[in-house]
Amino acid sequence: MILCIGPTPAAQRAMVFRQLHLDTVNRAVETADGVAGKSVNVAKVLRALGETPIATGFLGGVHGESVRTALAARGVVLDFVSVAAPTRQCITVIDQAGGTITELVEESRPVGEADYERLRSVVRKRVGGCRAVIVSGTMTPRGPVGFYRECVELGHGAGALTVLDVKGDPLLEALKVRPGLVKPNRPELAATVGRELGDERDVMRAMREMGERGAQRVVVTAGREPSLAFDGKAFWRITPPVIRAVNPIGSGDAFTAALTWRLLRGDDLGAACRWGAAAGAANALNLHAGEVDPAEVRRLHELAVLERV
Repeated sequence: MILCIGPTPAAQRAMVFRQLHLDTVNRAVETADGVAGKSVNVAKVLRALGETPIATGFLGGVHGESVRTALAARGVVLDFVSVAAPTRQCITVIDQAGGTITELVEESRPVGEADYERLRSVVRKRVGGCRAVIVSGTMTPRGPVGFYRECVELGHGAGALTVLDVKGDPLLEALKVRPGLVKPNRPELAATVGRELGDERDVMRAMREMGERGAQRVVVTAGREPSLAFDGKAFWRITPPVIRAVNPIGSGDAFTAALTWRLLRGDDLGAACRWGAAAGAANALNLHAGEVDPAEVRRLHELAVLERV
């Protein structure tokens, strides 16, 4: 099993417009409702790839129930903490004429320390039976900055691979306990190190800094641009397949899921990242985030290019 931890899941609505015009009425040609949030996307992709993910975090209200229903229907094991704060809804706006995809993110609501203690109890209970612990997504407002560090420590204690897809102070705090792998995207890495990352060399220097601070391995995704991977000694560049994207939201989460899947099967970091790039591209072929066809992942894997830097 793989434990997927994320405090801030979301209901997700995708709205497609032939051409979007600001400051007037727009009518969608297609609307589709689903569920998302980084950890939810990871769990959905892992399940599609044949793994048994356990999803946990905070859920509340009508949108929270929709997340439960959708994940249960996919066969994801659920152990969420019910809270009074309603689960957020995010909206993806797709403009076909302009070729733009805009994400409207509703911020999550605060939850109490008692809620976090209940979530800690879930992690303690579940971690012992898991081969990997994946922590992803933002914290709730004013959440304990050391929570992700605690999750990594619990994962280490259980002998699990620990993977972090987070940014900022929670990531810096978690680096103190040497997570197995961190996987921010380029803007998240820049926000964490507190400076602009102009070119590939800048990114590589920041990745080395993450390693010096405690990350055992670092992978940085960059949308349709090549990703970079660093295992503490060597760097790889992973160029994703060229596709016609429908909706790239969630592709980084699909990358995280497939990367973890392959590391658990014994692939080295570079080889596992080829599968990550394939899953990210497969995700972008769908309207909903965190949805992949395993056959497409296998096909696209042959088109991803891996090279030493």
